[in-house]
Amino acid sequence: MVEGKAVERWAILDFTSSGSYKHQLRVNEFVNRLIGKYQRMGINMQEPIWYEESSMQILARHDFLSELLQKISNTCKHNHGHLQFLLCVMTKKSPGYKYLKWISETKVGIVTQCCLSHSANEGDDLFYTNLALKINAKLGGSNVELSHMFPYFEGDRHVMFVGADVNHPGSWDNKSPSIAAVVATVNWPAANRYAARVCPQYNRSEKILNFGEVCSELVACYSRMNGVRPERIIIFRDGVSEYQFDMVLNEELHDLKREFQRLNYFPTITLIVAQKRHQTRFFPEGWKDGSSSGNILPGTVVDAKVTHPFEFDFYLCSYYGSIGTSKPTHYHVLWDEHKFKSDELQKLIYDMCFTFAKCSKPVSLVPPVYYADLTAYRGRLYHEARVGMQSMRSVGSSSSKASFEQGFYRLHPDLENMMFFI
Repeated sequence: MVEGKAVERWAILDFTSSGSYKHQLRVNEFVNRLIGKYQRMGINMQEPIWYEESSMQILARHDFLSELLQKISNTCKHNHGHLQFLLCVMTKKSPGYKYLKWISETKVGIVTQCCLSHSANEGDDLFYTNLALKINAKLGGSNVELSHMFPYFEGDRHVMFVGADVNHPGSWDNKSPSIAAVVATVNWPAANRYAARVCPQYNRSEKILNFGEVCSELVACYSRMNGVRPERIIIFRDGVSEYQFDMVLNEELHDLKREFQRLNYFPTITLIVAQKRHQTRFFPEGWKDGSSSGNILPGTVVDAKVTHPFEFDFYLCSYYGSIGTSKPTHYHVLWDEHKFKSDELQKLIYDMCFTFAKCSKPVSLVPPVYYADLTAYRGRLYHEARVGMQSMRSVGSSSSKASFEQGFYRLHPDLENMMFFI
């Protein structure tokens, strides 16, 4: 890790203690292996300051779970200081996961990291490596950083990368809100730590409402952390098809520029759409030209013949496809005030794919979009938690109306500038 955050105040919430013996967490062995992994990474990790036994039945009850999380947070804060993170161990995947995340991230304000007892007891070194990577990212550490910073942006002018996505409910659901998520980098030149915002909006609405307002909030966050507003902004928009490009360009981008103008703030902006839902595939010409799995090599770019005759678009395969056929990402540049050359932008995006916090190899999608997708899914969990709580209380009011309460999705102030969604 580039910057490992020391872990001095953490706790374990063990939901396996009342289950069968084979599903119970071997606490001492687990703690020793996790601390050992941290030591091998050169990071100091202390013993947990609190251990709480519970059951999977409590996890499924949001009212009991809320009391339990509040008790752990308050006790630790009173005796030791603010808890850095709470490690929650479960016997299996549970519907209570959504309650745990909503309560901890919007009400209590503690970072949680979940894992299964089987993995904790029997997991190999790779499991503990992945666990340490996720925890470090959530605590504000830096896992991966480019050795050669983005060459196009040399100099001391600050740059912010933004990712935006909208998560829609299932096709049968015409009441639940769509969930918009916007993430943005808060550090430069590493550009690998992100803040996120979650907003509900009308069912199946692809346009992000108040896009400018959300982005200006993230710019303000960047300014607080760096003492200066970014002079350049690169926006990656996910999940839109060609017929919606006009909406992104003339409504979302226009809203953003209008909001910035109101603040007397005029950064240069580039807007790029990333598409994964397409049927285009590429194959190496001969078996010697590809990877061992027969796929094209990571870093392969196609920007001629099968692209648009005059618009700025290209396909980039940025990951190692070990199983099946590699699926490239299709990038469309809709607006470019930075006057990127094709090679410069392609290299920039490919380099960014190496900075994903949970993986030590390049990923298939540029990280701002990847993180926006994860954040939007987290917002969907919040909505499902709301629906579950209302059904338990047998309240007659419509869940879709209640879910439009912005406060229900607002993150706790202690977490809103952290990578809680990893």
